[in-house]
Amino acid sequence: MPPYILKNLLDKGSPDQRDMALKALLSATALRADRRFVARLGFIAPVSGAGKQRMIFDCRNKPTTRNAVLVRRESDRSNGDIAAIEAFDGVGTTYDFYSQIFHRNSIDNAGMRLDSYVHYGEKYPNAMWDGRRMIFGDGDGVLFSRLTQSLDVIGHELTHGVTQYTANLEYRGQSGALNESVSDVFGSLVKQWSLSQTAAQADWLVGTECWTPDIHGDALRSMKNPGSAYNDPLIGKDPQPGHMRDYKLLPETPEGDMGGVHINSGIPNHAFYLFASSIGGVAWETAGQVWYEALQRSKKDTNFDLFANTTYAIAGENFDTSTQQALQAAWDEVGIRVGKKEKILTGRTAAARERSNEDLATSIERLTRQIGSLRDDIEALKQSSGHVH
Repeated sequence: MPPYILKNLLDKGSPDQRDMALKALLSATALRADRRFVARLGFIAPVSGAGKQRMIFDCRNKPTTRNAVLVRRESDRSNGDIAAIEAFDGVGTTYDFYSQIFHRNSIDNAGMRLDSYVHYGEKYPNAMWDGRRMIFGDGDGVLFSRLTQSLDVIGHELTHGVTQYTANLEYRGQSGALNESVSDVFGSLVKQWSLSQTAAQADWLVGTECWTPDIHGDALRSMKNPGSAYNDPLIGKDPQPGHMRDYKLLPETPEGDMGGVHINSGIPNHAFYLFASSIGGVAWETAGQVWYEALQRSKKDTNFDLFANTTYAIAGENFDTSTQQALQAAWDEVGIRVGKKEKILTGRTAAARERSNEDLATSIERLTRQIGSLRDDIEALKQSSGHVH
């Protein structure tokens, strides 16, 4: 749930709604800080060693995971709690997607056990990957629905974990917007895969189950038409752009959505939709493969241009010319040029450029030492010749 939605509610909602929004903002800020801390310092994930292993905990509406009760393990029967069932199934479907489509062994690709905490807080209107586990709120039932209902939201949040263990894209500015976009892309693909949908059949909406009927909106975000997902007096209008000319320059603070990470993600989101729709078929086979490989080649500070050119290079390496041209057209349509004036940067050329930079730095250092030595020789020569005054 983007922070600006909760801030609109904080300004315009009823006293109860404002209280809910304030608590959610404070909690989300703390959880995101935990995620950045975990991502920066690293986290030793619990390893199952036996394929898919899920554990579901019940927070019992407390705003903490401490003292949460284990209610289901992989081999257990359901306890009948709908949120626990939805979390168990959604996490399982996401695991299966990454395993079967990308041959990935859980989120960290090393057999990480998948822990989920349901019934977090009282009326908490959000879901979160905190760097170690999934956390789900129930919503208030008036504006926000139960978050475990949305498979693409579950896929989105778990993909933050995939990103954490691959490129670890820094959560600010364009790298942060890419972080959010990658989660939207693969969250949508998880849903499409589970429904056996083609790109043409998919709705390309993220989080259609998150709003109640009282909200004028279809979803949290639209990849097909960024900026059209919702428009409601209480929560505001979807601010996402779909083109670089409308890129939002915002401060890299929590108040500025860390540089608009949930806002500007609409641009690469739309590029993916255009590419997948153009080539047709199921989106996880070609478009998804390109994006997944591009994520593996990305670094923490990768920006839109670099990511786009990386996808272009991958399309050329692994697919035919028409696929690469379709990708080029998709990026062009959102205002990002690839394969033209910009240098195409693949994983191999990136490494080569890095080595070249290191060689240049070594040469400069060597030249500096030579100049220093020459200066000393000149001074010594001046002194010996009696030219020093």
